[in-house]
Amino acid sequence: MTENESPKQGIMDGLKESITIKLLFICTLILVLLVPSSLVNNLIDERASRQDEMMRDVSDKWSGSQVIKGPVLIIPYKQQIKETDALNKEVIREHTGNLYILPDNLHIKAGLSTQILHRGIFDVAVYNSQVKISGNFSKADLGSLSLTSDQLLLNKARIVFSISDLKGLKNNPVIKANDQTLTTEPVFDNASVFGGGLQVAVDISGAKDGNVPFEYALDLKGSQNLSFLHLGKTTDVEASGTWSSPSFDGRYLPDERTVNKDGFKARWRMLYYNRPFPQQWIDNDRLLSNDKKLTDATFGIKLRLPVDQYQKTMRTSKYALLIIALTFISLFLTEVIRKQRIHIFNYVLIGIAMIIYYSLLLSFSEQVGYNYAYLIASVSTIALVSVFIASLLKNKMAALLFAFILSVFYAFIFVIIQLEDFALIIGSIALFMVVAILMYFSRKINWDKH
Repeated sequence: MTENESPKQGIMDGLKESITIKLLFICTLILVLLVPSSLVNNLIDERASRQDEMMRDVSDKWSGSQVIKGPVLIIPYKQQIKETDALNKEVIREHTGNLYILPDNLHIKAGLSTQILHRGIFDVAVYNSQVKISGNFSKADLGSLSLTSDQLLLNKARIVFSISDLKGLKNNPVIKANDQTLTTEPVFDNASVFGGGLQVAVDISGAKDGNVPFEYALDLKGSQNLSFLHLGKTTDVEASGTWSSPSFDGRYLPDERTVNKDGFKARWRMLYYNRPFPQQWIDNDRLLSNDKKLTDATFGIKLRLPVDQYQKTMRTSKYALLIIALTFISLFLTEVIRKQRIHIFNYVLIGIAMIIYYSLLLSFSEQVGYNYAYLIASVSTIALVSVFIASLLKNKMAALLFAFILSVFYAFIFVIIQLEDFALIIGSIALFMVVAILMYFSRKINWDKH
């Protein structure tokens, strides 16, 4: 210490030159930058929620996701029941109920013609579909239900079916059942088997051996999903469409599938052994309205949009802390090895630029897609930070080296985002290599310097 230097000035100069203090400042800054980073994540969530809102709005106006439900044969019956009244006298009361029978064989063939509707910057997948349904009902096993054939009102039977959004029907379906051609009518009773739907009255008193064949077609429209309910003892479904990126979801996956750029074809065949419904029952009007059981018996096609920029942007933003930390460590090592001090305020500016990167990525991805947005945001941020470092260090080679380092970081994150199945192993190996490189260069730092 010189004679003219005060003790206070010596302490301040020592703090400025202390590597440990500088590193503590950088670590604190990284933690502080988590706050704006979380705000960016909130912005991504908000935009994704806005997209969902627009999809619901378009679906509400076009038609929602459709689930093909039914058909079910309902046969009324009358039964005399002996009861004891308040005076302990035996009385006979006539009970009227319903016998419900599910199809013995159920065949469904659906063809989808798809298109994209645009609402502002958001896209919604919708479709028109021709669905042909056929099959038969077999004679009920009355012995297991404690009923007799003379109790059944066969001339007052009904066939009931439904879809999720009746607004999607383009015409009034006509059912051919037991050699009769019948026009459907709406079910207004919310306590019915599907909580609504369509029905026809059919006289099955002349059905041969109690076998009731049926067939009908649905001309409908919907959005995002087309699903089917496994109701038959044997259920066969064949679906095809012009959508090149379908997702098969629900309780059952297709036995056969073909997906290419021209569209898809899929086929399901299921037996009733793992179906959550009995083949026949009496008086339980709400059995097929149980949400849990419906979920356990539903399967179909989801029209998945090829690119979900919000999901990819959110996954990218989760690496913000890693990118900022690696960038600051690289800059810190450059500063120490080259013995050129960089003010902590410059670290703040670089950190802010790297947070704004994710805002750029989000805004551009909504307009040009995720991949192009990633390229634009990455090149812009790398160029900005590199030019800034060149002006600080007065050294173009150091700036070019730093630009290369940042490019490697962003390329590494892009590869991880694209390779979802191998993201963990690639990320683990790359981070191991980064730690090894940092350990190598950290040998040149004199940690005892004050």
